[in-house]
Amino acid sequence: MQSRTDFHRTKRVIVKIGSALLTGGGRGLDHSAVTGWVNQIAQLCRSGRQVVLVSSGAVAEGMSRLGWKVRPRSLHRLQAAASVGQMGLVQTYETLFQMHQLPTAQVLLTHDDLSDRQRYLNARSTLLTLLGLGAVPIINENDAVATDEIRFGDNDTLGALVANSVEAELLIILTDQQGLFERDPTLYPDAALVTQAGINDPGLAAMVGDSRSGLGRGGMITKLRAARLAARSGTATVIACGREHEVLARVLRGEEVGTFLIPDISPMLARKRWLAGQLKLKGAVRLDDGAVRVLCGEGRSLLPIGVTAVEGEFRRGDLVACLDSSGVEIARGLVNYGADETQRIMGRPSSEIEACLGWVDESELIHRDNLVVS
Repeated sequence: MQSRTDFHRTKRVIVKIGSALLTGGGRGLDHSAVTGWVNQIAQLCRSGRQVVLVSSGAVAEGMSRLGWKVRPRSLHRLQAAASVGQMGLVQTYETLFQMHQLPTAQVLLTHDDLSDRQRYLNARSTLLTLLGLGAVPIINENDAVATDEIRFGDNDTLGALVANSVEAELLIILTDQQGLFERDPTLYPDAALVTQAGINDPGLAAMVGDSRSGLGRGGMITKLRAARLAARSGTATVIACGREHEVLARVLRGEEVGTFLIPDISPMLARKRWLAGQLKLKGAVRLDDGAVRVLCGEGRSLLPIGVTAVEGEFRRGDLVACLDSSGVEIARGLVNYGADETQRIMGRPSSEIEACLGWVDESELIHRDNLVVS
């Protein structure tokens, strides 16, 4: 996705909304503003797009409900505020999305959930299932139990990690600024807005600064870092002002709104490169000729029925090699079942997985999205 004119083809979008927008500068949730963003997201869903909402605001809303004027420094008081505020945040979203007959799902994550391979696959599977069901996942950091995340993390980064996990084509970061400026606009009123730049432009780092609101945990520097993280999986990023009229629809129509940061690689190529070279192999599965033909010629998933032997010790989420009958690697991918489970279900149709194991996680041993052919 190298041009804004391509945005109209976008099918999967991550929308991240910051604390300063959601809470009206710290005075509790701005229900009128939240209603507007929900209406816009509902419009995107009606147009056939899948939307994941990454929402800040729990700590700020909790501070308001508890009558606190200054963000506390104590970890446990921050966690308490997040716990209180998360209730109001989710209640508000649930009520507003119900008005559009859109189901919602609360998903609380820590960065560990998206770095541990097994937990990553679990989170990814859940999110993709929710999107397939037409639901809007509403994601926030699990601040009530997180430690480092609540002190050093930010939902910009979380939005990028979610974009990586579900292969979103576009990450839209809504903030209280128009986008990325060449200089700090609060100090230089004539500073020019950067409307478009390549993600690896060396001049970008000199343009960003920290948050001035005192509510969120990141300013433009975290948004730039998030955009670079999202770009690793080929996801484009737009940083825009959430107070702009119909900002989401305008971005996806290709209007020149905010700052468009262009990735240097397509989503599919990025994922294939990552699978091919960035992870250590933990084992292998040997395939029959039919499975080899399906993987190499038709680009389909690997099913248990095509496996004839299992080599090594691996767990769900590990990277394994797929070997033909001669032992030549023809593909590699992230496996949905551990070595012991794979031995029990190999050679059997997917419909018998539950009978063999007593449970079923996925019908595929390796999904085609997690598979790269050599």
